[in-house]
Amino acid sequence: MRINKYLAGKGYSTRVGADELVKKGRVFITGRLAVLGDKVSESDVVEVRGKGKPENFLYFAYHKPRGVETGSPKKDVFPIGRLDKDSSGLLILTNDGRVTDRLLNPDYAHEKEYLVKVKSNLRPSFKTHMEQGVEIEGYVTKPAKVKILNDRAFRIILTEGKKHQIRRMVVALHNEVAELKRERVMNVELGNLAEGSTRKIEGEELETFHKNLNLK
Repeated sequence: MRINKYLAGKGYSTRVGADELVKKGRVFITGRLAVLGDKVSESDVVEVRGKGKPENFLYFAYHKPRGVETGSPKKDVFPIGRLDKDSSGLLILTNDGRVTDRLLNPDYAHEKEYLVKVKSNLRPSFKTHMEQGVEIEGYVTKPAKVKILNDRAFRIILTEGKKHQIRRMVVALHNEVAELKRERVMNVELGNLAEGSTRKIEGEELETFHKNLNLK
């Protein structure tokens, strides 16, 4: 999808207005400055930045419902990372472009926690294999932490985020994900936030978030 169509679909502006944002150097695709005619893939992270440092950085926790594409229900903020359409849970929304690389780059090893339900009973060796790393298409995932909840549910904490990683790991271990929900990103927890709702990240929670990302 062309970048101007993508931005228009997300409510940033018209297609013509989106072209102007690109011309002004305010649009970035996965950290790279966008140019006119650029195309956006499903795995890309698109940011629209203001001129210089915004007067006020905003941060929100958003409970993305299942069946909804990753996006922002609020104007002037964008999601950091994504959740696939069939997944639900926590997305962090912000207008702070500094967060993107520091949160998504696996070199920083920030924790993300998920609740996963599967279609068949878990094998006895499932926890061991998931924790030590699973080979998916030639790549071995980094060590993870797994807590088995019952025969068909577990929690997992990852420090990386390959595309559809948990689903692919589960398939590699002879099972299939029925439901996947992100419950935590670093110190920010979904808690009892209702589906489709947002809440501000502020106070001590925001201070800890900034500290963990080495932001001031």
